[in-house]
Amino acid sequence: MRAALIDVFVKKYASLSGIAHVVNGADAVAPIVVQVLGDVDCKRVALAELPDGLADAIQSACVDAGFEVLTPPFDNRALPHAIDAADVGVSWAAFAVAESGSLVEFALDDAVRLVSTLPRVHIGIFQASALLANLTDAAEPLRQFFEDHPHNATATFISGPSRTADIEMRLTLGVHGPEVAHAIVIA
Repeated sequence: MRAALIDVFVKKYASLSGIAHVVNGADAVAPIVVQVLGDVDCKRVALAELPDGLADAIQSACVDAGFEVLTPPFDNRALPHAIDAADVGVSWAAFAVAESGSLVEFALDDAVRLVSTLPRVHIGIFQASALLANLTDAAEPLRQFFEDHPHNATATFISGPSRTADIEMRLTLGVHGPEVAHAIVIA
């Protein structure tokens, strides 16, 4: 059942111009991140608040590969320019929704949210066990998050790269956010 749900997510995310990677275990995440950074000619990457072991592994792999890495806590005096200067942002999704191909990111700090919105490439990571079938299933974790954090809380649904059709009625990617989006599903 979980494999079928992952397949639905991957297909939907691809239909939204996103690139999905399914990996077996957290140890396989850092190599994918480094590969993406190399593919997009990255010089600087910003990491949002990632789970501890994953953050350390990604940071270490990126530094070893020669990339400059920005990590939280970010200096608020340097924001948003510090994150805007990053080529790639890497963030953690609390969960994802298969039917919409969306990653759902929770943030209590604007700097964390900027990591997924300012760089030209975004990599969102989530656990396959946190993949929900549909938007109706998303209601309870959203409600719980806002009950637990009544102030300064933000939930962002990320469904592939930024898109708009405001310019001459043509679909354009990357105008209001990342032009390239990757999702890494940890199976």
